[in-house]
Amino acid sequence: MTRLDVGDGFDVHEYRHGLKLLKQDRETMALENRNDFACPACGDAFERLFVSEKRENTFGNPGGPFCLVRTDDQVLVLTHG
Repeated sequence: MTRLDVGDGFDVHEYRHGLKLLKQDRETMALENRNDFACPACGDAFERLFVSEKRENTFGNPGGPFCLVRTDDQVLVLTHG
């Protein structure tokens, strides 16, 4: 299982072969993990990935465990089943 590398920020294009874009606007995107990528925080497979460049975000109930990862420019929220 390949772990997402966020050491120099997160570049979705490096993982586009296994992530399906679900929703995108100017500062955020939601993706589905279709390739069993591993979470950069805990190392387990994740289901969905939310990437944001916004300073503030509001989330509903993710329905299960989640991890947060902060890069210099982004916040990543990864949900687990």
